[in-house]
Amino acid sequence: MGNLTINDNVFLRQFEVEVGEDLAKIEYALQDRKIFLTKLIIPISNTDQNFEETFIKEVFELIREKNIRIMPTSPEIRKFIKKHKEFKDLLPIGVRL
Repeated sequence: MGNLTINDNVFLRQFEVEVGEDLAKIEYALQDRKIFLTKLIIPISNTDQNFEETFIKEVFELIREKNIRIMPTSPEIRKFIKKHKEFKDLLPIGVRL
């Protein structure tokens, strides 16, 4: 994996990583071996243009390790999957973007 230290905060149902003094997060809901990625929050203070993509990729790798399917309800996550076809295998069978 990459160089981000991502925490799966189960209590708050979000993947999070420190960005300076702020947190970047992907909020989720877990249901029936599917994870609904509902919201992406990147702090305004972040100036790295590649950060969002790196963060999403690393979260997807964590999800892949857990053998869970992704339901992308966040527009940013849907856009990411459309751009990065290598993650389409994480979608449940029959789900198309």
